[in-house]
This record gives sequence, C-alpha cells and structure tokens, in this order.
Amino acid sequence: MLNLRQFSLGVLETNCYVLYNDKEASVIDPGGDPGEVLDFLNAKKLMLTSILNTHLHFDHIQGNSDLVASTGAPIYAPQEDRFLLKTEVGVGGFMGFPRTPAFDFTALEEGETEFLGSPCHVLSTPGHTPGSLSFYFPEMESVFVGDLIFFRSVGRTDFPGGSAEVLIKSAREKIFTLPGKTTIYSGHGPETTVQDEKQYNPFFQ
Repeated sequence: MLNLRQFSLGVLETNCYVLYNDKEASVIDPGGDPGEVLDFLNAKKLMLTSILNTHLHFDHIQGNSDLVASTGAPIYAPQEDRFLLKTEVGVGGFMGFPRTPAFDFTALEEGETEFLGSPCHVLSTPGHTPGSLSFYFPEMESVFVGDLIFFRSVGRTDFPGGSAEVLIKSAREKIFTLPGKTTIYSGHGPETTVQDEKQYNPFFQ
C-alpha cells in the first residue's frame, strides 16, 4: 500500500508529492528547496529510490540536484523535454526566478512500469510541454498530471513547445478515459477527480 504526502515548494508553490511505503519513497516534481522533503524522509527512515518529473519546467525540477546529492536517487523525466533545459523556462533565472542546478536524468517513455513495488502506468500527455508525462497508480486510484489539468482549468500552452489543441487531446484521451473516481493530483492547486473535471471543467465543455 502506498501513502502520500504533499509539499508546496518553490516560488511558484509547486505541489511536490512523496509516495512511500514502509521502507522506500518516490518524489514527484520537487519544485524548490527539498529540505522539508528530506526531513520527512529522514523522520520516516525512508530510502528515496526515484525522482519523477512530469515535465522539465524550472518550477518542477528545482530540487532535483539537491535530492540527488543527498540521496543518490535516480531521476526519470521525458526525453522530449530535454531541450527545455536550454531555455529560460527550464533553467530559470528570468524575472528574478532562481536558476536550476544541473542534473542528469534517465529518459522515461509511455508504458507500464513499477515504482515502490506498485504498478504505474506512465502516460504520454503532451500539450503543456512536448514531453509531459502523467503517472497513474491504479492501486491508489490516483494520477499525477503535472501542469496538464488543474481544478477547473488547464496548464499554459504559450511556453516553448506548448499546444492547446494537443493538451485538450491528451486530457481527453489519456486522463478522462481513467475511472471517474480517480483522483487527479496537479502541479499547482487542489486535487480533483476525473469525473468532476469531465463534467465541470469549462475547457472541455
């Protein structure tokens, strides 16, 4: 059984999620100083075994380097977003935002895999970025979508590689086909459900 702990990290208060069992943990989108996350892992005596990035915008990856330095955990991220690490929205530094410390990652593609011993369906959900991924854990009845969908809204598509048409298609074909009671955990703001967003999100009416 997987447990969930949420943190709000960085200047844009990005939702960082820690999934964990009795011994190990995975972190999704550490978007700022991961000190709180490391304190939590230490308090629970958890070994961090993976860092998952839904996409490579700076506000979702700021804490990658520090987490790797402290734990040695590998980073998994979309290859199609690698080019963003050469742009301002990836490396940061513009408008007073912090710069992103460099890191290496293993490319992750759509398909079935496991994290923490639990099945995970990695879903290709481009639109916010060309490589955006979502992580669906059927045992948790939860999907982590980054900035694809928010409560009653959707992610921006005016950054490099973004596409409103592709985003809407991704949501309809990859997220809205999941069971209606599936909880959607977004990169910013409160959680919601597949059924609620299908019914009430104005971008899909």
